[in-house]
This record gives sequence, structure tokens and C-alpha cells, in this order.
Amino acid sequence: MTIPAPVPDWLEPMAATLTQDRFTHPDWLFERKLDGIRLLAFKRGDDVRLFSRNRLLREMPRVADAIRGLPVRDAILDGEAAWDGGSGVGYHVFDLLWLEGRDLTKLPLVERYAFLDEIPLDPPLARVTELSDPEPWTRACAEGWEGVIAKRRDSIYEHRRSRNWLKMKCELSHDFVVGGFTDPQKSRVGLGALLVGFYDGGDLVYAGKVGTGLDTKLLLDLRARLDAIEVAEPPFTRAVGLPRVRAHWVRPQIVVEVAFIEWTVHGKLRHSRLLRVDDTPPHNVVREAP
Repeated sequence: MTIPAPVPDWLEPMAATLTQDRFTHPDWLFERKLDGIRLLAFKRGDDVRLFSRNRLLREMPRVADAIRGLPVRDAILDGEAAWDGGSGVGYHVFDLLWLEGRDLTKLPLVERYAFLDEIPLDPPLARVTELSDPEPWTRACAEGWEGVIAKRRDSIYEHRRSRNWLKMKCELSHDFVVGGFTDPQKSRVGLGALLVGFYDGGDLVYAGKVGTGLDTKLLLDLRARLDAIEVAEPPFTRAVGLPRVRAHWVRPQIVVEVAFIEWTVHGKLRHSRLLRVDDTPPHNVVREAP
């Protein structure tokens, strides 16, 4: 007879890796990315403790009471606490790491989900469900979600950041003026990254680098166009963090459309990628409010 193991005091949560890829595949499932507080719930009989991913104890009596009432002796749940409109804070469960003395983290995701589906979850508890949309990220952005999480169906629960869980965040898009570029490194050809900005009054304001979304043909085509308009000094008149090593400057004549996750507090693009070369007049490119 197997003796049930005691519930551990802590398990390091698995984290998703940000990706700019957009794909679907039968080996992967997709879930809504919630904008809340990541919580691990540890249940030992009537003792329920809720920990953030930084192992800080969180006090959520309504959620703790609901977990205390689950028809299992001990369990570790992984999920997100999020505001559910007028009903208050709910706990959205998306994984089950421990159940009745058994460590489930080495089981494939779909097997952990099968165990989780056997546990009745009533408000304020809810089960995060798989999305069936052909392009779930399109629905996410249209409905104002933070994004989508993609998970390999056969993945074990890793206590680290993993590429078996990927997060696809909803993107913004914006036109930017190219004011320079950097040299390519290693096996890359053409150029390393575009240096882009926008106009604010008479100033060309530096907004950061764009180094992804360019295939080999575009890298070479852009390099030829940029070489033809190269100048000695940067055209940016307001610039913080402008690269000085292996940088080239050009007349601000080329406009590109860029997708990115968000603006940083310093006014730079976060996780940017090139969408296309645009035909917008450069001086029409100003920073737009989201």
C-alpha cells in the first residue's frame, strides 16, 4: 500500500516564454491569458494557503473558503486571481500539481487536466478552458484580453520558465520613421536592427530598435535603400539610449509599420517586430494614443 506523501510547503511555478510567433497545432492547446495575480493554492485538509509566485502569502478569504470546501483532502492548484466584474475576485484554475498525496507534476498536461476536471469548481473558483478558435490571438485582441497562453499537451510541469508554455500577448501597431540602422552580427545579413522614431513638433524622437520580422530578402533590400540615403549625423533630435557602436544614420525618408507589445516607461518599444514598409509621408508619423 502506497503511503500518501505530505503536501510540500512550496513548489516553484512554471512560467511561460513570450513569443511573437502565431500558430496553431494539434500538439498544443490554447487558453486565455488572464490579467491578474498568479497564485498557487496549497490545501492540507482545512488549512489553505495562497502564495504569489514570489512566495508571498496572500489573504483572500472568499477564495480560501471555496478551496477549503473542495471534496479533496489535499491538493495544490495553480491559477490566477482576477476581478470578475461585480462578483468580486475569482480564482481561475489552470493546473493541478498535487492531489491526495500524489505529485502530478511529472504527468503530461492532458493527464493533469483530466484529474483537475474531476474536481467540481464553483464560484468564486472557475476552470480556465481551452479555446477552440482557429486564431485564438485574434479573438483575444478583439475582446480586449491580455493575450493567449499556448501549452504543449504532453508537457510536464517544469519549475522554471519553459518554451513548452508560450505567451502570445496582444500587440499594438504603429508607423515609425527609420532614422538609422545597426550592422548585422554573426550570420545575419544586411542589417542588425532598424532605429526608428516619430515626430513631436519639430523633433524626431527616438523610439527604439526593430530587429525581428525581417527575412533575408527584406534585410538586403532595406540595406541597399538605406545605404543610398546615409548621412553622417543622427537625425533624431530627442534621443535617450541611442546606440553609438556599429550604428549608421540615414535621412528620415522611409516609414515602416511596427507591431509591439507596449511602450516602456522610458518611451521605448517593447518586443517590437516589423510588419511592413509603409508609404506614409514621414512627417505625418506622430505618436498616437492607444
